[in-house]
Amino acid sequence: MNTVKTYTVEEAKRSIERYCAYQERCHQEVTSKLYNMRMIPEAIDVIMVHLLKHDFLNETRFAQSYVRGKFNIKKWGRQRLKQELKKRDIGKYNIDLAMKEISESDYLETFNALAEKRLKSIERETDKWKKRKKLADYLLYRGWESHLVYDKAAELIP
Repeated sequence: MNTVKTYTVEEAKRSIERYCAYQERCHQEVTSKLYNMRMIPEAIDVIMVHLLKHDFLNETRFAQSYVRGKFNIKKWGRQRLKQELKKRDIGKYNIDLAMKEISESDYLETFNALAEKRLKSIERETDKWKKRKKLADYLLYRGWESHLVYDKAAELIP
């Protein structure tokens, strides 16, 4: 027999508080989780208001934390970061605030280190154009701005 766990509003509230306390969450993740818990829209609204009022949920804090984490760990560029935040329905104001978490010097330093590291991994490629393309594709996929990428590719592979 397959029974589906049901939650009272209080149980769901406690469960979601733990979910939000574990790591920063965006509204979309929390709403989705509540739907998966089979909560009705009215209950979801009540719980979301509670989470916002008690600071379990904060879109600005989420965006800033997300940007810092993905930049420092995955070495994503601004384009990719903005795209991923938009996917999570984060507003332009919060995206702009979050982007300020990355200093220009750290940004360029990380970009240069990533480009150098990638170049070492493709050094066996003999064709200059293929090598440039591999480097550029890698950096573009990670969300680095195209003008930076193409300038760097031309600089590193003359």
